[in-house]
Amino acid sequence: MAAQSQIYAGAFADPVFQAQSVFRTLMDGFARPGTVASFSALAAPPSPLGRASGAVALTLCDHDTSVWLSPALAKSAVPQWIAFHTGAPMTETKDDARFAFIEKGAAVPSFDQFALGTQEYPDRSTTLVIEIEALSGGRSLIAKGAGIKDETVIAPEGLPDLFLDFWAANRAIFPRGIDLVLTAGDAVLCLPRTTKLERE
Repeated sequence: MAAQSQIYAGAFADPVFQAQSVFRTLMDGFARPGTVASFSALAAPPSPLGRASGAVALTLCDHDTSVWLSPALAKSAVPQWIAFHTGAPMTETKDDARFAFIEKGAAVPSFDQFALGTQEYPDRSTTLVIEIEALSGGRSLIAKGAGIKDETVIAPEGLPDLFLDFWAANRAIFPRGIDLVLTAGDAVLCLPRTTKLERE
């Protein structure tokens, strides 16, 4: 019974208003890459999916968007929770996914394993949502590109060692490539494929 209650509980109390709020925060984040923002609307998804990642799932996923989950998430109540509240189908194939979710501390696959879009339809790519330890306090990275005046410094903590290699390869195939949402607690940081990152 406890497992069943996990599936049905934890969504937005006011789905329309709160989803709109999260959507605006995400769009602002992609318009101003590297900006850390906090969601005013949070979800309470089953463990090990984090609150901010759960809010992203409730806002962006629907019956037309297939979802890939990291192994620990796939073995939890999260697939049923997302399916019940959004109608989104699950996929075990990374490059079939419109959205992919990875919990804090999990291994992050190389980005080229996901859907990268095509030259004609670059939007047909995966948006990758990764929960990390924190959005500050890690190794400093300089971010440049569209939506950033000159440059900005970000310091996410908990990214994989090969993150910059993954990201450089992702930028090299522009306009194709994934877009990235980093979450920690109730906070979010968005990195569109246009953003250039280098060590400070």
